[in-house]
Amino acid sequence: MTDCHCGSGRSFAECCGPYLSGAALPPTAEALMRSRYSAFCTQNVDYLHDTLLPSTRHDFNREHVAEWAANSQWTGLEVRRAVKGGENDAEGDVEFVARFTVKGENYVHHETGTFAKEDGRWYYVDGIMGQKPRTAPKVGRNDPCTCGSGKKYKKCCGAAA
Repeated sequence: MTDCHCGSGRSFAECCGPYLSGAALPPTAEALMRSRYSAFCTQNVDYLHDTLLPSTRHDFNREHVAEWAANSQWTGLEVRRAVKGGENDAEGDVEFVARFTVKGENYVHHETGTFAKEDGRWYYVDGIMGQKPRTAPKVGRNDPCTCGSGKKYKKCCGAAA
C-alpha cells in the first residue's frame, strides 16, 4: 500500500488511483487538482489532457508535458486553499504549491487554478501564478465602515483588526 502522491495521507488506490484509471470522477475541484498532480507524478499525460476543459485543449503540448513529467522528480504538494469547487458547485479555485526537482535543482510551482464543472465532470480551466488577486476593493482605515454604522472603518469593524 503506497501513499498517494498528492499528500492526502490516503493510499493511492483509495485516493487518486481510481480517477487516473477512469474508474471514478473527482467529486470536487480540489480532488481534480490533486489527481492532476498525481498524473504528473505517474506521467499520465492522457489524464492531464482529458481533464482540461475541452475548449482550452487547443494549445496542449503533449510532448512538452510528457517531457516535463518524465524529467521531474515530484517532491510534494501543498493545497493552500479552495474557494467553492464543491460537489454542488459549478466552478472553483484551488491555490496550491507543487514542488519538484529537475536535474538536481529544486523548483516551486505556486498557482491558483480555476476549475469548471460541465456535464457533472470537473475540468481544469486555467491558472495564474501565485495567489488570485483581490477582486473586492480594499477598505481604507478612514473610509466609512462597510456595516453601515456611519463610523469610520478603523473605529468600527476595523478596530478588531
